[in-house]
Amino acid sequence: MPENLSEDGRRLAGNFFSLSAMQGIGYLAYLLTLPYLVRVLGAERFGLVMFAQSLIQYFILLTDYGFSYSATREISVHRGDRRKVDEIFSSVMLIKTAMMMLSFAVMCAVVFGFDKFRADRWVYILTFGMVCGNVLLPVWLFQGMEKIKHLAFFNVLARLVFSVSVFIFIRKSADYIYVPLFNSLGLIISGALSMIIAFGSIGIRFRIPAPGQIRFQFREGWHIFISSMAASVFNASDTFILGLLAGNVTVGYYSAGLKISRILQRLFEPFFQTIYPYISKRASESRQAAILFMRRTIIIVGTPVFLISCLMFLLAPEISDLVLGSAFKGSIPVIRTLAFLPFVSLLGNFFGTQTMLNFGYQKDLSRILITAGILNIILAVSLVAPLKQTGMSFALLTTETFIACATFLFLQKKNISLVRLRNFSMEAEQE
Repeated sequence: MPENLSEDGRRLAGNFFSLSAMQGIGYLAYLLTLPYLVRVLGAERFGLVMFAQSLIQYFILLTDYGFSYSATREISVHRGDRRKVDEIFSSVMLIKTAMMMLSFAVMCAVVFGFDKFRADRWVYILTFGMVCGNVLLPVWLFQGMEKIKHLAFFNVLARLVFSVSVFIFIRKSADYIYVPLFNSLGLIISGALSMIIAFGSIGIRFRIPAPGQIRFQFREGWHIFISSMAASVFNASDTFILGLLAGNVTVGYYSAGLKISRILQRLFEPFFQTIYPYISKRASESRQAAILFMRRTIIIVGTPVFLISCLMFLLAPEISDLVLGSAFKGSIPVIRTLAFLPFVSLLGNFFGTQTMLNFGYQKDLSRILITAGILNIILAVSLVAPLKQTGMSFALLTTETFIACATFLFLQKKNISLVRLRNFSMEAEQE
């Protein structure tokens, strides 16, 4: 058993570090692009682009339909059975394609049916290309097969295509229309290449799935879809509500500050992408082994994130001036309010996504996230008018804190304790 654990550990470490290295290149490009964009576009145009992305995010969520986790888990469990993997892949891709066509029809109805959207219709139409790229890029396949290096390459490629295009073609505020175009183009190119690798290197074959297989994938993804839909209320909906109630300038301040807070969260995306299928597999073999792994990992990862959050809180004005410039003073309270969002979100991910989903508590997680979504809407609508972007930031942080606390308490009631600071060495010896 120690040999197996050692082999698992080496594979996990290899996947994580290769993904992190590639992601680091992508984030460097992102860090260079954000200051340039906010300065060239200004708060209003930058806010419009972010508002459009918040609308399209709903359609990305619809086409994902929970497959990021349900299909990942299915492929991870059955990856030794190539025919079964082909069936899962084919079923999921058919469902996602149908969802994409439905999404485009709904988006057109919204954009051409309301004056607020019709005036900037090309921004929304071009931004919808992100949905197409997202459908083409089967993240769930590469995660489930533990082909993390391929996934890292596609993510970096999308960011590089976007970043290079921004610096070459966007020179003035009027060029804002190119931002959604380049964003979509990067994702579509990455998605197309991912399909070539899936059918070529991995050897996936498309098979017409039986109706029962399609129904099964629908059922498996349903509760995760509901959870994701609820979670989107305080991700996409915050920007969307802010745009409707306070205008694009306020959206610009909020989105810029939020992106700085999200940078730290995104740095840990490779980590969570790496451990999710690993925890899924270990939980199916031994719950206690999975719990022990997560107890250790929370301390190792959570401590530096908490310290960085403290620094972000203290240095919010300096960070805003350095990254966004003097024209985005309105983003300072956003950065300060959301300084601890990465830490709180990390805990919520461990308690909710990594544990509750992998331990079969999808319905319970859905209830928690639906409650959180309702709480977020109430707080957002109540606080935007008097406090604008600061009020929305407080609503988001409060909601994420609620999720972390609710998932933690749920696990405690199930006698699943992920936060235990003592007896680590004893448990390790027993394992």
